[in-house]
Amino acid sequence: GGAGGRRGGDANGFSDPYVKIYLLPDRKKKFQTKVHRKTLNPVFEETFSFGVPFGELPARRLHFSVYDFDRFSRHELIGQVVLDNLLEAAERGADVPLWRDILE
Repeated sequence: GGAGGRRGGDANGFSDPYVKIYLLPDRKKKFQTKVHRKTLNPVFEETFSFGVPFGELPARRLHFSVYDFDRFSRHELIGQVVLDNLLEAAERGADVPLWRDILE
């Protein structure tokens, strides 16, 4: 880690963000969104589904890693969101958005 002072993406002030999604503790199966070019406010209108037995939900956490795509160097981790209480989230229904801040 350590993002040598390059906050908020590239020299042009924008990022090329994309998100990797894991359902922890399983790190083998993951999804990845498309890369959004030159934006600080990407909207990822994509749907992914993990098949999980209902009884396993309390032990699982949904992990989102937000990366800045870079053609020439290692992709930089912008931050991450971990969503636990998946049982509670499931009971809210699909139409109710969940908001979380991205943690560095």
